[in-house]
Amino acid sequence: MHLASQPVGRRERNKQAKLDRITAAARELFAEHGIDDVTTQQIADRADIGTGTLFLYAKSKGELLLLVQNSAYADALARGTAEAAGITVPLDAVMAVVRPVVECNRTQIDNGRTYLREMVFGDPDEPHHHAALTLAAGTEAAIAAVLEREARTTADSAARLAHVISAIMFLSMAASTNVSRTEEELLLEIRNQVAAILPA
Repeated sequence: MHLASQPVGRRERNKQAKLDRITAAARELFAEHGIDDVTTQQIADRADIGTGTLFLYAKSKGELLLLVQNSAYADALARGTAEAAGITVPLDAVMAVVRPVVECNRTQIDNGRTYLREMVFGDPDEPHHHAALTLAAGTEAAIAAVLEREARTTADSAARLAHVISAIMFLSMAASTNVSRTEEELLLEIRNQVAAILPA
């Protein structure tokens, strides 16, 4: 029998079921109270597991937030990339990629800012942190692909611009001065900064 067609064993199913419960518990509690007001014990209790088991899946509360947010970020990036595919104006196409990522990050502003801090300063050897960095790189790649469609932009130039645009987006979402801004105000600020660096 081919390895890919072998059924998943009971042990793997149990591990996945625990991970699903942990993810759901952390998502609910972080959404209800914010990451700062939730303990790992509360997450373990809601997931109906011991704290020792919880730490087998994520070594810290920050890693749990990465686990939760990565899934939402991946969905947002997929939506943005699909939306950008049908847009021919480079600035509009870039913002089509950026908008759902910003919306996702601002669902719970404190959680979103903590997620970005964990992404930058977390342990790159942790799997959820690595996944977050992969998503950030995927965002840059999606923006670069949009910019490359413009005949005057080379692949190298598109990659450099995408890196700068990604930095603008992440810094705008993380800045404490932007906490009180509405989502639309933040998106307009990002749009104006991106417009200033795109080729005329």
